[in-house]
Amino acid sequence: SGYKINSSRDNPAGYAISNKMHRQISGLQKANNNASNAINVIQTAEGAISEVQEMLHRMKELSIQSANGTNTSEDRMAIQREVDQLSAEITRIAGQTEYNTQRLLNGDQDLKGYSDLGGVKIETYNETFATDKQYSITFDEYGTIKSSQNFDAGSFEKIESLVDDGTIRYRYLEPDGSEMIFEVNPKNEAFHAATAGTTKEVKLDIQGVGGMKIQVGPTEGQSITIAIPELSLKNMGIEGLNVRTEEDAKKAIDAMDTALSYTSMIRSRLGAYQNRFEATLSNLNVTEENLTASYSTIKDVDMAEEMVEYTKLQILTQAGTSMLTQANEQPQQALQLLQ
Repeated sequence: SGYKINSSRDNPAGYAISNKMHRQISGLQKANNNASNAINVIQTAEGAISEVQEMLHRMKELSIQSANGTNTSEDRMAIQREVDQLSAEITRIAGQTEYNTQRLLNGDQDLKGYSDLGGVKIETYNETFATDKQYSITFDEYGTIKSSQNFDAGSFEKIESLVDDGTIRYRYLEPDGSEMIFEVNPKNEAFHAATAGTTKEVKLDIQGVGGMKIQVGPTEGQSITIAIPELSLKNMGIEGLNVRTEEDAKKAIDAMDTALSYTSMIRSRLGAYQNRFEATLSNLNVTEENLTASYSTIKDVDMAEEMVEYTKLQILTQAGTSMLTQANEQPQQALQLLQ
């Protein structure tokens, strides 16, 4: 069979250990496949975002073109039509990019977060954000941040965007890479009622729930979460982009810079994920190779040793047969002499 342990009676302890190793090796092989699939997911998402970035560059070019004073109203209307078509295509790509029927860029694969007050919404945060703390932010009636709890050494940055309903978008970034983007709408009825003439502490529920969890080990808990923020015109700050006038076109130029920065942030995150999964693959391969060697030491026979033993026994058998043959010949020779 090639095995020195064919049943538990051959070596009870070795049998139990080798079976456990065999299960672990099988799990590592599947985890290796999972990590490879995760890289394919990331490359699919990044490929789509790359196309979106190309369209955003074109939209910025059109905004710069429309901001030029030599254009007529008819010229700007023609530019606006192309901008509208590009915006529609970005929305289509964001909504229809899939891997194994799972949509990647519509927010389904992002970590979920909630607030206890209407008008405050968490858009996205990355998996390095600590989930074992109670976060809160105090706003005034204008949506300005007055204080915060457990947002350590980071800073809040207001993201300028073309939002018609007065929504303010903030970005929080810590030196360790923990990042969150959220929005506040001072015109929301619940928010306005809670902050009118005063301030309001808003609690944030961040549990790390959501995202695409990839099993990268043979046991429970060995997983990596892929969190892909929603790629939408609103999140990029270019919803309803208008270049029909010179003044609007100038505002659109800044909005396009914000959109390009947002997509670059997503691509940077995906690139970090891919590097991590490639390192995971290397580690899985090394672990599987070493574990397989240990398994072979316990379960497999030493072929050189077995061949030496086999050859020795074969020689002894042949020698015994030869001696029996000679022993049988001697009586025959004696009979021949008597005859």
